[in-house]
Amino acid sequence: MNIVHVVPHVGAEASGPSYSVCSLARALARGGHDVTLLSVLDGELEKDSHFVHRVFPKGSFMPGLWRSPRLLGALRGAAPTSDILHSHSLWMMPNIYPGWVSRRSPLPLMISPRGTLSAWALRRSRWKKKIVWALAQGKVVRSAACLHATAEEEYRDIRRLGLRQPVCVIPNGVDVPLASASEVPEVPATSASPADRVILYMGRLHSVKGIDRLIQAWTSLARERPDWCLRIVGPDDGGHEAKLRALAASLGTPRVTFAGPAYGSRKWAEYRAAALYVLPTHSENFGLTVAEALASGTPAITTKGAPWSGLERERCGLWIDQGVEPLVIALRHATRLGPLELAEQGARGRAWMLRDFSWDTIAEQMANVYRWLLLGGLPPPSVRVE
Repeated sequence: MNIVHVVPHVGAEASGPSYSVCSLARALARGGHDVTLLSVLDGELEKDSHFVHRVFPKGSFMPGLWRSPRLLGALRGAAPTSDILHSHSLWMMPNIYPGWVSRRSPLPLMISPRGTLSAWALRRSRWKKKIVWALAQGKVVRSAACLHATAEEEYRDIRRLGLRQPVCVIPNGVDVPLASASEVPEVPATSASPADRVILYMGRLHSVKGIDRLIQAWTSLARERPDWCLRIVGPDDGGHEAKLRALAASLGTPRVTFAGPAYGSRKWAEYRAAALYVLPTHSENFGLTVAEALASGTPAITTKGAPWSGLERERCGLWIDQGVEPLVIALRHATRLGPLELAEQGARGRAWMLRDFSWDTIAEQMANVYRWLLLGGLPPPSVRVE
C-alpha cells in the first residue's frame, strides 16, 4: 500500500507523537509498504532511510496554527497515487488539510487524535478549541472513515463526543532496548549519594504530567526512606521547571535532582539506573514513558489518567487513583520492596513489552485496518463498529 501520514510537526524526541508517528511509519515501511510522512518544519531533523519524510515551512498568516499552504499542496498532489491518508493529532491546520483532500477524492481518511480529545485536553484553551471545532475540525473528524484510539480510555473519549464511525483500538509500540546494560553509558553523577535507590520521572516538565504531586508525595515520604532519592529528567515545557523547583524549595524536599533532558542512549541509561519509575499524570492517551521504563526492566507506577491497568495484571507495577495521598501510599509500598523483588517486577514488564508492544506487531495491526478500509469485508479484531 501507498500510505501518507500527516502530523503538524516532528520535533523534540520527548514529544510523544514525534516518536510514535515516526516509529509507526518506520515499521510500516519495514513491512513492505510505501510510506510518506508530511509535516511542518520544526528544527533539525534526522534522516530516516525507511520512509520519505517531507517537511514544509509555516505560512506567515496564522503561524500558531502551523498553517502551511505548501504542505496542503503536497497533500493534494500525493492523493491520486495514494491508498490511505492517516492524520495524527488535532487542532492545527495540518490536521484539517487531510479532511479537505479526502472529501475531493476516494482516499480513505484515518484520524489518530493522540490524546487531544481527553477531558483534560479539551479544558486547555477551551474556547479556542470550540471555535476550531465548529469552523473546521469537527467536520473533518466526522468525515473520517475510521478513528484510531491507543487505549480503552481514548476510545471512550471518542464515543463521548458522539462520534459513531468505526474506531480501531491499537496501542502505540515501544522500542525494546538490548538487555545488556553494558551497552549504554552510565548516568551522569548527581547530588545524590551513589548508594541511593532512584525513583525516576522521565518526560516533559509540563503541568499535565502531575510532577508537582510527585514532589509533594516524595517530600512526605523522604525521611522514611533515607536510602532513596527522586530524579526528575526531561526538558522544560513553557517554564514549568521553575515552578517545580520553587515548590521543592518551599517544601524543603530532600534528595531531589532536576537533571535536564536525556535522549538516545542516555535516556535508556536513566531508566536502567532507576529502581522505580513514576508517571503521576493527569491525562495520557498512552503514556510512552511507562512503556519505555518497562522495556528497560524497571517497574512503574502511574495514575488512572494513563491507560496502564495492565501493570497490576502483569505484576510489574501499580495503577493508582489521582492525587497526592494515593501516590504516597503507592511509593511507600514500592519502596519497601527489596532490589530482587523490584527486579523481578521489571523483568515481567519487559517480557510484556516484547510480547505485545513491538512496533512490527503494531504496524501489522494497523495495516490490517487499512486493508479493511480499502477492500471491505469483516473488520479486523481491533475495529469496533458500534
